[in-house]
Amino acid sequence: MRTLYFDCAMGAAGDMLTAALLELFPDREAVVAELNRIGIPTVKYAAYPAVKCGITGTAVRVTVDEAEEGVHSHADPHPHDPCHEHDHPHDHDHDHDHANDHPQNHDHDHDHGHEHHHSGMAQIEHLVKAHLALQEPVKADVLAVYGLLAEAESQVHGVPIPEIHFHEVGTMDAVADIAAVCTLIHRLAPDRIAASPIHVGSGQVRCAHGLLPVPAPATALLLRGVPIYGGSIPSELCTPTGAALLRHFVQDFGPMPPMRVQAIGYGMGRKDFEAANCVRAMLGESAQQSEEIYELACNVDDMTGEAVGFAMEALFAAGALDVYTVGIGMKKSRPGILLRVLCKPEDRQRMVALLFRHTTTLGIREFAAGRYVLDRTVTALDTPFGTVRRKDSSGYGITRHKYEYEDLARIARAEGISLTEAAARLDEE
Repeated sequence: MRTLYFDCAMGAAGDMLTAALLELFPDREAVVAELNRIGIPTVKYAAYPAVKCGITGTAVRVTVDEAEEGVHSHADPHPHDPCHEHDHPHDHDHDHDHANDHPQNHDHDHDHGHEHHHSGMAQIEHLVKAHLALQEPVKADVLAVYGLLAEAESQVHGVPIPEIHFHEVGTMDAVADIAAVCTLIHRLAPDRIAASPIHVGSGQVRCAHGLLPVPAPATALLLRGVPIYGGSIPSELCTPTGAALLRHFVQDFGPMPPMRVQAIGYGMGRKDFEAANCVRAMLGESAQQSEEIYELACNVDDMTGEAVGFAMEALFAAGALDVYTVGIGMKKSRPGILLRVLCKPEDRQRMVALLFRHTTTLGIREFAAGRYVLDRTVTALDTPFGTVRRKDSSGYGITRHKYEYEDLARIARAEGISLTEAAARLDEE
């Protein structure tokens, strides 16, 4: 399985991810030229050698209107309130380790010699769809990443997404980073993308309303459910753009899987620390996906079918991988059921508590097991019958596609046809 792994021991920023991915290509100059043909207005990419802690890598710089916009590479969205409480506020006095991902020491009257306008998600969507020379899947990825950013900022500021606006110059720089990462990942075409737990840094960010903690509010929202840690470096290591890109593309966060590494890329930040300030990307072949699970089992002979069904629903709702029953014979010749629950290791205590709460069992057996799984994704398809979800699975030389039952059933009922006929009609589209 072709696997791409990001080592985020020093966080992540859009330009650092771009540079790390760029190093995975043998002909980097040709790839930079390709990025410059994307056609982002007034934007130009350039790549330079850089050294951190004795390690040679690449730094990517983006110029907007022939001026390096290093302080604007992420979207800088905000509501209309000019005194907004932002995750990288104007006029703050701390140092960023990824200066190109955050505006620093500036206000709305920037000193670039031109007036700044603002763009919302509608303008971003128009720019990406109508003006950028990107393949359709890449455009979809770019807009999905921007959607994550806008959603996070909307929650932080308590305003609807349509009211989130982006500084024009910051937007161009952000589009450049996001479009580059999406393009390079599309070209590399990994089967699986994984990443280490993310070092977010520590300390505080000063804004107009006071001090906010690191990670910044939008970054923290984007990384919900992702393993992160603070460390001892008093800087903002993971930016909102970096967080959104990782959240969109990475399927698994954890230690590097066993893999035969074929290429390694180092994407360098601007600041210097005791540790090498870089994102490391590794591309190689890994074994097909396997994982550890737990099986919990109990026998019951004094529950109604309704009670068993309710217990199964509760277990599924809490995150069980599977719940099923087997008919068994119990003591005194009583018919009973064997209830089995499959779950992730971190969920088993919660499942045990639910089994005791919702069943009459007095004891639960636990078994650790390994299982081999296919990589699974869900694709939303636009069809004449509306949006249909298709479940795609691959691995071990196998590729399978299956339409979501609820969507097939909806079409079958509306058209007065069978499930098989509904699937056949979708295949014809």
